[in-house]
Amino acid sequence: MTDELEVLLDQVPVLAGPRSVADLPGGLTNHNLRVTTRTGDYVVRLTQSDAGLLGIDRDAEHANTRSAAEAGVGAHVVDYRPDLGMLVITFLPGEALTNESIGAPGVIPRAADAIRRLHAGPRFTGDFDMFTRQAGYLALVREHGFSLPAGYDAFAPQWERVRRALAVRPAPTVPCNNDLLAGNFIDDGERVWLIDYEYSGNNDPAFELGNTATECDLSREQTDELVDSWAAEDPSFRARVDLQSLCSEYGWALWGFIQAATSPIDYDFHGWGMQRYEKAVRRFTGDGFDALLDRVAAGG
Repeated sequence: MTDELEVLLDQVPVLAGPRSVADLPGGLTNHNLRVTTRTGDYVVRLTQSDAGLLGIDRDAEHANTRSAAEAGVGAHVVDYRPDLGMLVITFLPGEALTNESIGAPGVIPRAADAIRRLHAGPRFTGDFDMFTRQAGYLALVREHGFSLPAGYDAFAPQWERVRRALAVRPAPTVPCNNDLLAGNFIDDGERVWLIDYEYSGNNDPAFELGNTATECDLSREQTDELVDSWAAEDPSFRARVDLQSLCSEYGWALWGFIQAATSPIDYDFHGWGMQRYEKAVRRFTGDGFDALLDRVAAGG
């Protein structure tokens, strides 16, 4: 551990004194540490990427992390130091899921239970809408001249059709994480916890499930299990989840291209963005695209 990091940690009372420090894997916008002291076991999240470019509100992240803990699905906040770019939360024992382990027997129902409890919890600070987010990201890409796939803008008409189909029967919003890739599920074998509330906000629950399905590469059968375990009663909701998966892919792809141009982290962000963009292209150009729009707009 560097002297600079030692000095940083010493400024937070709960982290001061004798301690052990270990890097935690993952974290594409933060440097995450596990810090163990005489008083407890903590996770320290240190900001690394440009929160302004990525549309991250650190105050809202802090508030919503507290709300997720109140809902019984998140770690408790121990300290918040925006002056140090630091959020300190309790360490959650368990294993971060992967795209492979989430498909193990019993895991998807536990994950769906955590999502359902989050959605039933206290309202979050702020709202999240992928159409607003995508428009903001695209404006940033153009303003700064960041690289985009040659065909990205060609799908603007289809993107507008998606927006209109979802707007026909707008869903009541609930508190959502909005970024549930596999590594943001912590499974202790009995229950699943949800971490990382950088992009949290009140949103259509179908986006949460659709985003989870595509980020975790769930099969159609696994997505059915996720939605059924979450307990959707409206048959039309399943189609809405599929369409919101496309929204996740097309919108979050831009996040990858912005990170590729700006992040100090050594990671293939361009490849990350291309994976999502190529998934979106397959949906936009697939034979079932028009029928999916019709089912969502009709509510059946």
